[in-house]
Order: sequence, then C-alpha cells, then structure tokens
Amino acid sequence: MAIITNPAIISIVLLCALCLKRVNVLLAIIISTLVAGLLSGMNLEQVMNIFVQGMGGNSETALSYILLGTFAATMAHSGFTNIISDKITKLISGKKFLLLLILGLIAVASQNIIPIHIAFIPIIIPPLLQTMNKLKIDRRSIASILAFGLKMPYITIPVGFGLIFQNLIADNMIQNGVNIARNEVWKSTLILGAAMLVGLLISLFIYRKPREYKNVDVKFLNVENRPCDKNIFIIFIIASILTFIVQVLTHSLPLGALVGLGVVFTLKVVPKEKMDSMMNEGIYMMGFIAFVMLVAAGFASVLKASGSIELLVNNILVFLPNSIMLTSLIILILGLFITIGIGTSFGTIPILAVLFIPICVDIGFNTSQIAVLLAASAALGDAGSPASDTTLGPTSGLNADGQHNHIFDTCIPTFLHYNIALIIFAMLGVYLFG
Repeated sequence: MAIITNPAIISIVLLCALCLKRVNVLLAIIISTLVAGLLSGMNLEQVMNIFVQGMGGNSETALSYILLGTFAATMAHSGFTNIISDKITKLISGKKFLLLLILGLIAVASQNIIPIHIAFIPIIIPPLLQTMNKLKIDRRSIASILAFGLKMPYITIPVGFGLIFQNLIADNMIQNGVNIARNEVWKSTLILGAAMLVGLLISLFIYRKPREYKNVDVKFLNVENRPCDKNIFIIFIIASILTFIVQVLTHSLPLGALVGLGVVFTLKVVPKEKMDSMMNEGIYMMGFIAFVMLVAAGFASVLKASGSIELLVNNILVFLPNSIMLTSLIILILGLFITIGIGTSFGTIPILAVLFIPICVDIGFNTSQIAVLLAASAALGDAGSPASDTTLGPTSGLNADGQHNHIFDTCIPTFLHYNIALIIFAMLGVYLFG
C-alpha cells in the first residue's frame, strides 16, 4: 500500500496520464511537480522554491541547446543545410531504405563527429517531409531511427556525448565506493548498443507498411533559398570540427558551441547585423525543448527533496530476493520508472547511483555488472519519456506539418522497442559478466 501511495509513483503516473491526454508536456511536468511536493508534506511555497532552484541542474544542457540551435540556424541561413537536404533527396532517388540509413548515420554523427545533438533535426527533417510522403514512409520508423541515433552512441561510444555519459557513470560509481576506470565503461555498455540495434530492426519491420500523409508546404524557419559556396561549406566543416575538439577537451558543450558560433560570425558567413535574428531563430527552434529540460530538472529536485524516491526504493528492498538476476530486474524496472518521469538519462545517473550501488555491493555484483545496470537504468525511459530530448527532438522535425503526434507517434513506439530490448540485454549482460 505504501508503494501505491508514494508521491513519486503518483506524480509520474499523473505525468504520463496528462501527456496521453495531450496536455502540453511543460504544463504536465509542472502540475506533476506540485502534486509530488504537496503529497510529500511540503507547502506550495517550499515546492516552488525547490522546483525553481532545481531547474539549474539542467542549465548547462538548456544553454547548449540554445547555442546549438543558433549554430544550426546559421547553417540553414547560409545554404549549408539546403545542400545537405538536396543531396539526400537526389541520392535516395526513391529508395526508402537509403533515406532511413542516411538519417540514421546523421543522427549518430550528431552525437560525436559533429556534436550538435538534436539541433540538426528541425533543419534537416522538414525539407524532407514531402519526399517521405511520396515514399509513403511511416514517420514512426523515422522517429525510431532518430531515437536510435541520438541514444545508442552515448551509451556505447566514449566520444562526444558518450564521453560525458560514461564519465558520469564512472564518477558516480567511484563516489559510491566502486572503482572503475573511465575508459573501461564502454566495455560493459557495449551490449546495450546491441539492444538498441535489435529494437531498431524490430521497429523498422513493424512500421514497414506504407502510410499516407497530406502534402503540406512547410517553412519551419525563415530561410532564404540561397546557394552555399565552397568556402562557406569548408568554414562550417572547420567550425564543426572545432566545436567537437573543444567539447571533448573541456567537457563543456556550451563552450564548444560558442567556439563554433565564433568561427561562423568572425568569418562573416552570416552578416553581423543578422546575429540577433540568428539567436532568435536558435531560441525559436530549441527554446521549448530547453525549457522542458529545465522543468524536468526541477521535477527531479522536488522528488529528491521529498524523499519519495528513496522511500520507494527502501519499501521495495524489503521484498528483494537474494538473487542477482531478480534483483537486477527490479533495479531496471525502478530505473525505467524514475527516468521516464525525469526525462533525462544524464541527470538521473547521480540519483540512481546513490540508491542502487550500495544494494549491488551488498548482494555481490561485480564492477562490470554494476556498470551495465547503472547505464541501462539511466538510459531506460529516455526513449519514451514525454520530457526527453530523445523524443522531443524527432517530434520537432516530424511534426513540422502538424501530422505527427508526440505521444502516439514518437513516445509510445520508442518506449516499446528500445526499453524492452534494453531490459533483456542488460539482464543478459549481468549474466555474462557474472
């Protein structure tokens, strides 16, 4: 009974229910936050204070999205993205599979080679929607591919966003008494990449049938249809490489984005008088997602301050069997539930580490088993959460013409295909590393 009435359980279920009823995600998170705080005994003023202070937990991520959105907007206005979209359209020449492959590769590259994360989606995808319509591609398959490319690299590849994620795993394991080298984490999480691949293949099989969409003219950004000359193309390649290098060396994505923008504006790829409009475009493109990430961090802070997550885990610990496999399954399900409410795998790692690592150590998990469990628990729910950039990003591009629903066409498909696969393969990893 105590588990059912737990404020964390009630608020996360409420969040999912509101989203399914098509309540705006931002409002749904705020309402769920208030409910969680009030049910845990806080007054309204306390809830709001903790909520607002906690929003700072994702401030770096939010700033990154705004700056990367601006960087993406300069790409669009320079004609750089026109070249990419035109090249893709000509290259696929009616070949559906080739389009899916190219979008998957671009999504993967956005996490490490050119680390602009989801900022590429609202500038690359909308111009391709009519091509997708002609090919009668079910956009749920595109959402699944984009989610795969946004998520798989950071779980398995220790470069770009993967470097940040895996460093977080290692640092939090060390802080909780389990020693592991940062460059060893990927060896444990590689099996989770295989899970993502299996989930992707299943989704492509399920959504292989043609689906009809109306042809709607889309002008997502106020972009001039200007050509991109060779020099501008080279400058953007250099800016992207510098963004990547600075981000890896400093572990600061905002700093990397600033360097990229600095190169673009210094070399006058975009005129200085358009700097304000580019920032406005960046905010327009990525601002909503940035704010969702901010309020998600506030929601996480209220849940943490309420003690409801710790209480939930303690209530469940009583029923934990003295079995590594069964305990692993329970930990993974708890991780899924916590992450789907908070919406960020990166921000969930510190919470999960404090709760789960002592349990794993007491039961006798080894270092590799703890690493794969912690990574999987954090990654679970990132695909499928209404408040996750892994779902918000694909929707921002695919719904440019108003024909792609965030919950039913992005969240539910990615939730089913990737989370089930991650649980199965994480359990397999625990077994193989034992």
